[in-house]
Amino acid sequence: MQPHIVYEDNHLLIVCKRPGEIVQGDKTGDEPMVEGLKTWLKEKYQKPGNVFLGLVNRLDRPVGGLVIFAKTSKALSRMNAMLQRGEIQKTYWAIVCHSPEVPSQQLTHYLLRREAQNKSYAYQTARPNTKRAELTYRLLASGERYHLLEVDLHTGRHHQIRCQLSAIGCPIKGDLKYGAPRSNPDGSISLLSRRLRFVHPVSGVELVLEAPIPQDKLWQDLAYLTKR
Repeated sequence: MQPHIVYEDNHLLIVCKRPGEIVQGDKTGDEPMVEGLKTWLKEKYQKPGNVFLGLVNRLDRPVGGLVIFAKTSKALSRMNAMLQRGEIQKTYWAIVCHSPEVPSQQLTHYLLRREAQNKSYAYQTARPNTKRAELTYRLLASGERYHLLEVDLHTGRHHQIRCQLSAIGCPIKGDLKYGAPRSNPDGSISLLSRRLRFVHPVSGVELVLEAPIPQDKLWQDLAYLTKR
């Protein structure tokens, strides 16, 4: 399948991931994006031998949107350092089942990850083995049954957005694991890695990249309301 390339140069490859794709290999044995993209690059540029491609950020399998890959080891090390320093601004859009009580606020929780359940739990205060998690959300639009939030991620914890929004009574549409009443027909959850903002690790130019809005009618309708 042809990848949806949002940005490409000699150093970086930014791809819009489809819900259901995996970025790295897992126990399912399904081909991860990184391997498919290596094959695509090898064929596109007729490269001999192995193709280098390093993964910078990860998205959960049912989530769609922007994923950063590095085409050189120099770019990978620099991007990883920027990620650690919080210099890659990541903005998500989420369709939630309930409107938040406060239209915009910063959330701080302490998340405990339970590996056996592949799930995180949010607490108001620090506990043993928890990690501090911060995000800021704002309500962009409301329809008859669902609501669109924009989320700026300040830390990168396991299932952070899913867990923190659920903790305030706003589970993401389709996310059964975190309290949504029903699944989405395609197995996705309605969470999109919408925008990335960072300074290019080699050229020094600021990049602002956006994922397209999914063609799903609900996504399109709520996105339209943001423009009114």
